[in-house]
Parts: sequence; C-alpha cells; structure tokens
Amino acid sequence: MILLQLSAAQGPLECQLAVSKALHRLMFEARQQQLKLDILEQEAGDKTGVYRSVLFSLDGAGAEELARQWEGTVQWICPSPYRPRQLRKNWFIGVWRCTETQRDLPGEIRFETTRSSGPGGQHVNKTESAVRATHLATGISVKVQTERSQHANKRLAEMLIAHRLASLAEEASASQRSERRLMHYQIERGRPKRIFKDEQFEPVIA
Repeated sequence: MILLQLSAAQGPLECQLAVSKALHRLMFEARQQQLKLDILEQEAGDKTGVYRSVLFSLDGAGAEELARQWEGTVQWICPSPYRPRQLRKNWFIGVWRCTETQRDLPGEIRFETTRSSGPGGQHVNKTESAVRATHLATGISVKVQTERSQHANKRLAEMLIAHRLASLAEEASASQRSERRLMHYQIERGRPKRIFKDEQFEPVIA
C-alpha cells in the first residue's frame, strides 16, 4: 500500500482545479489497472469541486509502477477557465509519496475496533473491521474503515499517523517551513513527470 498526496501548493485556483482533474485521471488509471484507490483526506479549494490537496492510498500489484509514473511535477496546459484575460496557460501541481509505515513509530498507539459506518451491505453491519488509532504521545487520532479487514485498516491507520507525525516535524522546523514556502517555486521549475492539456485533461504523449 502506498500513500500519495496531490497538492496545488501555493498555486492559484487553476492549480486547485488541476488537482481535481489529476485525481479523476488517477482514479481512471487505477480502475484500468484494477488497483484500489481510496481518498483518505482532502482540503477543499476556493470553489466547489476543486482541491488544495488530496491524500489517498493506492493498493494492488501495479501500485508501485503507477505511483512512479505520477511522482513529481504534473503540468496542465490550458487557458484559464476562470480568468479569460489571463495569458498564462501552464499550471503546475505536485505529487508526493508520503511517509511509509514504520515499525518503531515514536510512542505507543492505542487501537480500538468498531463497526464500519455508511454503505457497504452486510459486511458493514456484522463485522468490526473499522479501526480508530490514537498516538498517545501527541493525541493524533485517525479512523480508518476503507479496507475490509481489521489488519489492513490497522496498517493504513499506522501509515496515516506516521504521515501526520512527519508533517508535525516539518512544521516544527524553521528550515522546513522555509522550504515549504518555496514549494510552488520548485514545482513550477521542476521537470514535469506527466503533461496534460485542455479542459479534458488529455495526456500529452512524449
């Protein structure tokens, strides 16, 4: 299982739209390859249907290869759908792999199992596969119910906590904060891993 994050960084509304379009494209490619993609967290953008960032898991035999195809900078070539007089046509977003599960996460994690909620048929009503994990040292708590087994949900919960601990460590570091402010600058000047064009977000074949 891999955790990936799509981010518009400090980019404008067009970059937030690019995140949404990239997410739909990723979901399409994951279905084509029979991979499991679950959205775990999302930060809404400045308009309905767009995102500043999306955190999702990717699981299956070809997950590693698909992740490699996307990791890095993604370029979208399209006139702004929001600002007709805007001359800029190139928009950039980033795709990053998040911290993987560590066996020695600092501090203890308390696990509680509950029944899953929401649609899911008989499985939801009869099994306690949902997991709430709490990192005792920081109070960070996550609930995961995307997987059908309790073991898989525990593993994903550990990955989410590791990701959040890494984010806290970055925020606590002044140098890391400076690097995050430069993130969009770096994205725009990065070598794009994938290029798409027009409103349809069609892939450009190199």
